[in-house]
Amino acid sequence: MTSRQDGDTWDLASSVGATATMAAAARAMAGRSDPARIDDRFAEPLVRAVGVDLLTRLASGEAAPGELVEQVWIDVAKVRTRFYDGFFRESALRQAVILGAGLDSRAYRLPWPAGAVVYELDRPEVLEFKTRTLARLGAEPAADRRVVAADLREDWPAALAGAGFDPRQPTAWSAEGLLGYLPPDAQDRLLDTITGLSAPGSRLATESRPTPRPGDEERTKAGLDRISGRWREESFDTDMAKLRYFGERHEAEPYLAGRGWVLTGNTVRELLAAHGLASLGDDDLRTGDVRYVSGVLPRMWHPA
Repeated sequence: MTSRQDGDTWDLASSVGATATMAAAARAMAGRSDPARIDDRFAEPLVRAVGVDLLTRLASGEAAPGELVEQVWIDVAKVRTRFYDGFFRESALRQAVILGAGLDSRAYRLPWPAGAVVYELDRPEVLEFKTRTLARLGAEPAADRRVVAADLREDWPAALAGAGFDPRQPTAWSAEGLLGYLPPDAQDRLLDTITGLSAPGSRLATESRPTPRPGDEERTKAGLDRISGRWREESFDTDMAKLRYFGERHEAEPYLAGRGWVLTGNTVRELLAAHGLASLGDDDLRTGDVRYVSGVLPRMWHPA
């Protein structure tokens, strides 16, 4: 697998697209082991439809996670899903945008307010696959779901506007599991664009990864290489380190605060402890130090 580059493409079985399928498989495993905490009934059938044998067997319970997927990673899927589900439930806004929607099924399974419009933004083949698969399952959106076929590295605001997005209305935005797969400058442009399109009262949820300490990136790459090696032993060819963009980048939380957002959040480690789940300890990826943050834009932002 080659490293990421401008203009690269993928589907749900390869490159960055496969991470969406892996995330859905993790949600399926999490929901099966702890249905009171997480309910994503569409995760397993969507993974099955993608057709990656190993992920299908994990999602369906036909294969035990074993050493391939440690319990702590299933628990991380629980707190991450609860965080974003709770964000949209509590926001209760009638306009929502799910960026990099992948196999996210919140437009179908959450109790949206009457008249809510949910925009799902991702590559066209990803959205078409999900729409077709869920239709075959007989699933119907719980809101006015509008697909926005666009690449986040391109002019996605124009595509969003073309689908009917109204920047005068408060919006609930999510950028879940997304920022690390964008180059640092593209991350900043994304956060600036979200802010510029947000009316006062808009809300946002995302992850804020801490600034790397000396040696962190090397340890992260080594940790990702070990995980990828275990997956390759099970005939699933992935190279996770090559999917991420490294190098200096702004921490999302203080960057957004500088643009007027008022955010609060907790680290992954804190969320796991609060729910009595497994501890990450001092993992090489510093996943436990990532903050899940959400908050509001109280007034319009005017760039200097």
